[in-house]
Amino acid sequence: MKKINFGILIFLLVITSCRNKKDKSKDYFPVLSFIKSQVAHVDTSLYPIIKIIRIDSTTDTSYIRREDFRKEARDFLDLPDLAEKKYSKLYTEDRIYDESMNRVIITYLPAKDDLDIQRQEVVIAPGNGEEDKVKSFIINTRKAAGDSTIIKKLLWLVNESFQVVTTVQKNNQPDFIITTEVIWNRSPDKEEELKAEAIDSSHLHHKK
Repeated sequence: MKKINFGILIFLLVITSCRNKKDKSKDYFPVLSFIKSQVAHVDTSLYPIIKIIRIDSTTDTSYIRREDFRKEARDFLDLPDLAEKKYSKLYTEDRIYDESMNRVIITYLPAKDDLDIQRQEVVIAPGNGEEDKVKSFIINTRKAAGDSTIIKKLLWLVNESFQVVTTVQKNNQPDFIITTEVIWNRSPDKEEELKAEAIDSSHLHHKK
């Protein structure tokens, strides 16, 4: 996986900002392309892939075949690609650096409430002289389906796992929530640490 150099990232952001003043076009982080490269890597790997489904207090764990991984990642692969120019006027981009966590956070928010992606975040760890690392993607979606509203909270931990929390809302009915997690390259002792880091980053836009 090709890493993103932090110095180059900052340089590109400055160039993009200058160009935007002229043609109002924007270069957004290629989240979908990055995830597709992750899926392609797992497709050709020998990782044991574990799938965990949680509904209420019930948990079901199973191994899945490598050839089924792409299907399991469909919630991510079917996302709109905000890097396409047609989305540049539909979403705003905010970039911050949190010194306490040593993380660059790139946040995308919709200009209108009816867009599928309600929030998208890219979390990058600067390399401090070495290669920077894209750590995670956090994506929240909302979509109407008949008499229901489907809300999904997607978390992709780079080179390790992904999680999808799906909430189905109907009038006068309790929410139905199902959590699906797929793990291919994570040591158990890192699990809680990584999730906590990703969750904390989702609140960094309040720190300005």
